[in-house]
Amino acid sequence: MIKKILEFGHLVRFSHTLFAMPFALGSMWVAADGFAGKSASEIIRLVLLIVGCMVVARNGAMSFNRLADAKIDEQNPRTASRHLPAGKLSKKSVVAFLILNGLLFVFFAFLLNPLAGICSVPVFLALLFYSYWKRFSFLCHWYLGLAIGMSPLGAWIAVRGEFALFPIFLMLILMLWMGGFDIIYATQDEEIDRQMGLHSVPARFGRNKALKIALGSHLAMLGLCLVFGIYWKMGIAWWLVFSLMTLAIAYIHLFRKSDDLDSLNRDFFLANVGISFLVMVGLFVWILTGGTAFG
Repeated sequence: MIKKILEFGHLVRFSHTLFAMPFALGSMWVAADGFAGKSASEIIRLVLLIVGCMVVARNGAMSFNRLADAKIDEQNPRTASRHLPAGKLSKKSVVAFLILNGLLFVFFAFLLNPLAGICSVPVFLALLFYSYWKRFSFLCHWYLGLAIGMSPLGAWIAVRGEFALFPIFLMLILMLWMGGFDIIYATQDEEIDRQMGLHSVPARFGRNKALKIALGSHLAMLGLCLVFGIYWKMGIAWWLVFSLMTLAIAYIHLFRKSDDLDSLNRDFFLANVGISFLVMVGLFVWILTGGTAFG
C-alpha cells in the first residue's frame, strides 16, 4: 500500500507542488490581512482547505497529463521510464486517481465559499486542458505557467470570495516565471518534439532563440514585479526579494554553463522553490510591517 502511494507521488512529481504553494500561501495571508481577528480554528480550517485544494488540483492535472502523454512519453528516451510507459501503474488506476482528486477539489472548494465552488469545475477542466496545448501551439509553456499561476488567485478567492487585481498580478508573475522555465526545460526535447510534431518553443524556433525567449519571459516577469512593488508600496522586504530574483535570473541565463540533465533538473527545482518561498516571505513581512492591499 505504501509503495503504491509512493508510486502515485512520483507519478505527479509531488515535490513540485512547492513551486506554487508559497505563492498561494502568500496570497492567502494578504487576502486575510494577516488573519487579524481570526480564531485559531478558523485559520487552521482555511489553511488546510487551501492546501488541500492545491494538492488535489495538481494531482489531477499531472495524472491527466501522464494519461494524455503516455504514447508520446513512450517514444521519448527521456520519458520512456515514466509510470505508464514503463507499466509501473495501470491506466485504470491513474484514471481512478484523477477522478478522486477532481471530486476532492470540487468538494474542498465548495467548503470554502460559493464562488470558489462555482469556479472549481471550469478551473479543474482548464488545468487538464494544458496537456493538449503543445499539440497545436508553442504558447503551451505560458499556458502551463497560467495553470500554475491560478493558485494565488484561487487562494484569494478562497479567503475573500471575490476577484481582485492584487492576486491577478501574482498570477501573471508566476505565469511568466514558470513559462520561461518550462521553455528552458523543453530544450532537452527539441529534436524529439520536432519529430513528433509537437509545438514547443525550442522545436519551433531552435534552442538559441528559445533561450532568448525564455529570458524575455523572465525579464517581463521582473517588470511586473517592479510595477507590483511600486503600486502597492511593498517596502524593503519586496525589493530584497526583487534583487534576489534578478540575481537568480542572471545566473540561469548568463552564468549557468552546464547542459547536464541532472544539473538542469536540480537547478530548475531549486530556483523555482527558492523564488516562490522568497515571494511568500516578502508578502508575509509586508503585512507584518503594516502593509495592506486594501484601502
